[in-house]
Amino acid sequence: MLTEQLVLQLKHMVKRRIDMNGTLSDAELWSAAENAVFEWCEEKSVTASDKAALVRRLFHSFRGLDVLQPLVEDPDVTEIMINGCRNIFIERNGQLMAWPASFENEERLHDLIQSIVASVNRTVNESSPIVDARLKDGSRVHVVLPPVSLTGPSLTIRKFPDKPFDLASLIRSESVTADAACLLQRLVAAKYNLFVSGGTGSGKTTLLNALSGCIPADERVITIEDSAELQIRTVPNLVSLETRNASTEGKGEITIRELIRASLRMRPNRIIIGEVRGAEAFDMLQALNTGHAGSMSTGHANSAQDMVSRLETMALSAAALPLPVIRQQIASAIDIIVHLSRLRDRSRRIMEICEVVGVRDGEVALSPLYRFAERGERDGCVAGALVPTGNALQRGYKWKMAGLPPIAPFTVEEG
Repeated sequence: MLTEQLVLQLKHMVKRRIDMNGTLSDAELWSAAENAVFEWCEEKSVTASDKAALVRRLFHSFRGLDVLQPLVEDPDVTEIMINGCRNIFIERNGQLMAWPASFENEERLHDLIQSIVASVNRTVNESSPIVDARLKDGSRVHVVLPPVSLTGPSLTIRKFPDKPFDLASLIRSESVTADAACLLQRLVAAKYNLFVSGGTGSGKTTLLNALSGCIPADERVITIEDSAELQIRTVPNLVSLETRNASTEGKGEITIRELIRASLRMRPNRIIIGEVRGAEAFDMLQALNTGHAGSMSTGHANSAQDMVSRLETMALSAAALPLPVIRQQIASAIDIIVHLSRLRDRSRRIMEICEVVGVRDGEVALSPLYRFAERGERDGCVAGALVPTGNALQRGYKWKMAGLPPIAPFTVEEG
């Protein structure tokens, strides 16, 4: 019953009843939507639940996110992908599927995109067709417009839970084992510099949020992101910085590199960089090597070792330094690399926890502390868990300085 043609018809009925140029409260708009629906239903057999759905859909077409509003409100939907006004796909409980609804036309989708982008003081148009933004609830939004997008306006929404995941939640979801989570918690407390790597949708931001929850409440933390996603609620002394795109005149851009430099003058105990993708990796290494212990960041890679190679490439793009110098910078700046993957059953797991132990034979050397061991499948789900490798934690000085006792099955060296 609920078609885009019907919604368009009802919208015209509402517009005839209200002053579109005046100020209209939500209550007044809701009442106008109800009246339009009840008038349309007078000579039709429509259930009360269908009437309520029509009213909600009509209201959201004016004030909410239109056809996307129910998806944004659905806690089981984690990703919404719009490929032009007619094609909507969602990820629900790890499964990708088509959504039967669509926008009434491309103009309505374009209007919605402009509304979302304007709410965070950003601009997107034909001359600047790519932008990152966010919704009021913190969900991440990525927009690509024609002519770059050949299928029409493209909108991708990555949703985040109202309550951020903590390590206990990740243990319950089997993303990490209890003993590995205990190790990560103590590494954060001891101010080890952690780097989280993984592919798209592997849970990097979720883990970064969980690790951030282990930071002592009496520290000062600066977060730096392209689009603010982190939900740190345990640290009162928190400053969140966000990049800014250039204006239509090409002025006013503020990059992650500039924000990293600015953060160093803000007396942080720790710096958390949402993600490094390019030359800002060099600035991150510089920051971690200047006494900001306990800092964290994320990056895209296929393994912990691959993340090291990518960091080398990114840092080299920013500084004309010899490769051995860059490798030494990485080895001294990053203590631990945690790598995540999304497995074939769509589950997100920590695959390895590696310690960066220095430069050996000219290369950055990693010592795995935990590795994921698969044990086949059970009821369509991958069975397995993180297993300790038996390697000792070699950078033991931070652990000792924090006064932490050793935890099984690890030994902590003095180095």
